[in-house]
Amino acid sequence: MQDFPLTVTGILRHGTTWSSGRKVITKTADGYREICFGELGTRVAQLAHGLRRLGVTSGQRVATFMWNNQEHLETYFAAPCMGAVLHTLNIRLAGEQIVFIANQAEDAVVLVDMSVAPLLAAVLPDLTTVHTVVAVGNGDLEPLTASGKDVIRYDDLLDGQSTDYDWPSLDEKSAAAMCYTSGTTGNPKGVVYSHRSSYLHSMAVCAANSIGLADGDRVLPIVPMFHANAWGQPYAAVMAGADLLMPDRYLQAEPLVDMIERHRPTVAAAVPTIWNDVLQYLHANPSRDISSLRTVVCGGSAVPLGMMKEYEKHFGVVIRQGWGMTETSPLAALATPPPEVTGEDAWTLRAAAGRVTSGVEIRIVDDEGGVLPNDGKAVGEIEVRGSWITGSYYQNADSEKFHDGWLRTGDVGRVDPQGFITLTDRAKDVIKSGGEWISSVELELCIMEHPAVLEAAVVAVPDERWQERPLAAVVIKADASSTAQELRNHLCDKVARFWLPERWTFIDEVPKTSVGKFDKKHIRSLYADGVYDIVECRD
Repeated sequence: MQDFPLTVTGILRHGTTWSSGRKVITKTADGYREICFGELGTRVAQLAHGLRRLGVTSGQRVATFMWNNQEHLETYFAAPCMGAVLHTLNIRLAGEQIVFIANQAEDAVVLVDMSVAPLLAAVLPDLTTVHTVVAVGNGDLEPLTASGKDVIRYDDLLDGQSTDYDWPSLDEKSAAAMCYTSGTTGNPKGVVYSHRSSYLHSMAVCAANSIGLADGDRVLPIVPMFHANAWGQPYAAVMAGADLLMPDRYLQAEPLVDMIERHRPTVAAAVPTIWNDVLQYLHANPSRDISSLRTVVCGGSAVPLGMMKEYEKHFGVVIRQGWGMTETSPLAALATPPPEVTGEDAWTLRAAAGRVTSGVEIRIVDDEGGVLPNDGKAVGEIEVRGSWITGSYYQNADSEKFHDGWLRTGDVGRVDPQGFITLTDRAKDVIKSGGEWISSVELELCIMEHPAVLEAAVVAVPDERWQERPLAAVVIKADASSTAQELRNHLCDKVARFWLPERWTFIDEVPKTSVGKFDKKHIRSLYADGVYDIVECRD
């Protein structure tokens, strides 16, 4: 057989040649704009020429600080296809995390949507390797130019560039993109995706037993393109010849429902919080129509079974729960019951984290690393391996996360004989809120930086909207005083805004285990039993 490389360039070439009439439709402030895949190909070539003009060479990192829109999609292809590396920056992270990530990745150029330019401008002087900023959209450039970096508008970068590009022959195992974890313990860790892993992951997304993208589908990736590759939707859609609907910054229920009603997507993907908001909007506006959706992929945190049933009963929309992480590209499992399983048994499987995807191998291990049976009863840490599973973090950070060729996911659960995964706990007590990770350890350390605090423990507690939110249990020093509002204000410039706890309790002593560690299980139990006096503190 021919030794033909599997590259992102191959996806671009196939989609823009044989599905050239398919569309990319992007939401705007006053409507929608669209281009066809053929035009996408010419603009990707122009952007690659523009980036080369800025001095971007093979292997250099091109960062994005953007929403899901046409220009972000163009960068998704231009950077890796020219031999550079796409690096998606999470716009929701705290400034110090963005600085750490961009500097460790050695980003050379960053493309920024002007709607979030003030967030980038605040840290831009500290991005030591960035020499040029490309501004996407209209707005005042002064906050960006004040950093001393070169700044150019996106349209000016493409203006006059050739619409053809002699794409280089690339090693399929070379880096195509990188994305950092949310930094649940310590600093975020970089995951580097190869061209080969991106291609194979896209094929897996298109597979019938998976999401089943095909020619004629319309895909709405609501999950951000800076969050684990938008779950593989952009590349897979172009590979399949499916239209792409880009919501940009308009992620509230009303504009999303408007986009679904007007442009009739068949597949959409987002975290449960988004779909819960959409559900409440639909109940308040029963005339709205979302019946075009055949599949909604939902993940990031557990999907409430009641919500899945409500969507199917009232709107005919099937929600499929998926499981994965940045390290798994991210698709590793999807909760689709076998056809012979029906009724409540099927719903039980639908409520699982997912069924392992072909191309991914999974096992559970005990505390000593011994492999446990996949009998649906044994509980252990989940480990995975496969062609689109990372084998190490960038610069070999946290090597202990890899065991005998397997990735230690940090999730604890059980696996049944059919490959369905049920999660029972999280190994490091991280908090998963609206699809984003929050580090309890980092929050504790930041709270304890306050001079009035003796000890602080943070645990996940249930939340109707976000599934989980942090509860801060704080011990104040005997000779000091403080309030929940004061401590929350103390955190504002230290962590991302969505990390800030709304629930606080002040206690005499943090419960501890026999070895002196915080007994978080006991804290959660006391909260559930209503023992703690809770102070609500919100904006």
